[in-house]
Amino acid sequence: MSLEVVILAAGQGTRMRSALPKVLHPVAGKPMLGHVIDSARQLQPQGIHVVIGHGADAVRERLAAEDLDFVMQREQLGTGHAVAQAAPALSAERVLILYGDVPLIEVGTLQRLLQKVDDQHLALLTVELGDPTGYGRIVRDAAGAVRAIVEHKDATPEQRAIKEGNTGILAVPGKRLGGWLSRLSNSNVQGEYYLTDVVAMAVADGLTVATEQPLDAMEVQGANDRIQLAELERHYQQRAARRLMAEGVTLRDPARFDVRGDVSVGRDVLIDINVILEGRVLIEEGVEIGPNCVIRNSTLRKGAIVKANSHLDGAELGEGADCGPFARLRPGSVLGAKAHVGNFVELKNAVMGEGAKAGHLSYLGDAEIGARSNIGAGTITCNYDGANKSHTRMGEDVFIGSNSALVAPVSLGDGATTGAGSVVTQDVPANTLAVGRAKQRNIEGWKRPVKVKK
Repeated sequence: MSLEVVILAAGQGTRMRSALPKVLHPVAGKPMLGHVIDSARQLQPQGIHVVIGHGADAVRERLAAEDLDFVMQREQLGTGHAVAQAAPALSAERVLILYGDVPLIEVGTLQRLLQKVDDQHLALLTVELGDPTGYGRIVRDAAGAVRAIVEHKDATPEQRAIKEGNTGILAVPGKRLGGWLSRLSNSNVQGEYYLTDVVAMAVADGLTVATEQPLDAMEVQGANDRIQLAELERHYQQRAARRLMAEGVTLRDPARFDVRGDVSVGRDVLIDINVILEGRVLIEEGVEIGPNCVIRNSTLRKGAIVKANSHLDGAELGEGADCGPFARLRPGSVLGAKAHVGNFVELKNAVMGEGAKAGHLSYLGDAEIGARSNIGAGTITCNYDGANKSHTRMGEDVFIGSNSALVAPVSLGDGATTGAGSVVTQDVPANTLAVGRAKQRNIEGWKRPVKVKK
C-alpha cells in the first residue's frame, strides 16, 4: 500500500528559551527534525510533508531537499489543525503522522505500526509509563478495545490513573483522513483541534484501532526543554555505543564517547575516552584511537593509530600510519602506509607518501611529500603569499633539516637535503644539499645588556 508521511514541526518550543526553532536543536550534531526525516525516508514513502510555523524560514534553509514538501501552519491551533494544512496534498492509501521533536523513533517500530493499518484499521503507537503526566490517556473498553484518547488536561481522575499514554504517532487510512479532520472541534480546555479526536471518530465509524508499542520508551520521548534534550542526547549515545561494541569495537568507557554522524567500523577497534566522531567516519579493523580525539569526515585504514588529543578533519590515514599526540590534520591531508606525523604537527591539503615522517612542530600545507622523506622539527611550507596559495613538492627520500622554511612554489628532487635553518626559495635538484642561511659570525668580547636600575 502507498504511503505518505506528515511531520509536525511548527511548534515554538518556548521552554527551550531559544531563538532557534525547537526542531532545529541538535541531538548528536543533527537537528531533531533531521533525525525524523531520515527515519521517514527509510520507509520509502511517495511523499514527506513537513508542517512548519515558528522559524519556518530557518527550518527550510537548514533542511531543504527535493523530496520534502514544506507546508505552512500560520496559526498554531493544535495537532489536528496542523495535519489539516497538509491534507490537500495527500493521496496515498496510508498516512503516517510523526513529530519533529521526537528524534529517536526507530524505523522498525514504524514498520510494525504500518503493518496494522488498512481501510478498516487505524494504527496507534502507545507507550506504558510509570508517570504518564502530560500524556493523553488511552481509554479502552472492558474487552480491551481502544475507544478514545483523552488529553491529560481534559481527563477525569480515573482516566489520569491510566498508565498507557498516547505518543501522538499514528497511521491512518488516507481516504478517511480528510473527513475526520473536517469534523474536528476545538471544544476543550486548550481550545485546540486535537488530532487525537480522530481515534474516537474512527471507532464511531466502525473501524478497529490497532496499537503498537516501542521496544524502548525513549524512542517516543520528545524534547520540550534543554533537560529533555540532554536526556535524548545521552540515550542516543548509549545506543550508538552499544551498536559499535556489538560490531567489535572496544570502548574504554561507553559513557565518555560521542557519535555525531555515520560511523562504519571493522573488528578489533580500540577507542579510548572522550573521543568524538563527526560526519562520515570509516574505521577499518585494528585501528586504535587515543583519548580526547576529534575525528570528522575521515578514513582510518587498517592498523592506523591516532594518539591522544589529535584532531582530524577530512583526512585519511593509510594502513599502519600514525599521528599525534596533539596532531592536527585538516581537509585534504593524507598519510600513506606507515607514514608518521608527530606532536604539534599540522597538515592541510598535504599528502605524505609511504613511510614519510614529520616528527614534531611543523606546518605542511599544500604539499606533496614522497615516500620515506623526513621533515625536521620546525619546518614550514610557506604556501600563502597573502593572495594566492602555491604548492611544495618533494620527491622520495628527501631530508629537510630542522627549522627550514620552504617558500612555495618550490620542488625538491629525490634524495635532496636542506640544511637546518634554511630558507629555500629555489628548486633543489635530486641528491643535492641546499643551504639557504646567513653565514655565522662570532663576535668576541660581547657584552650583554644589563638592566638599568631605577
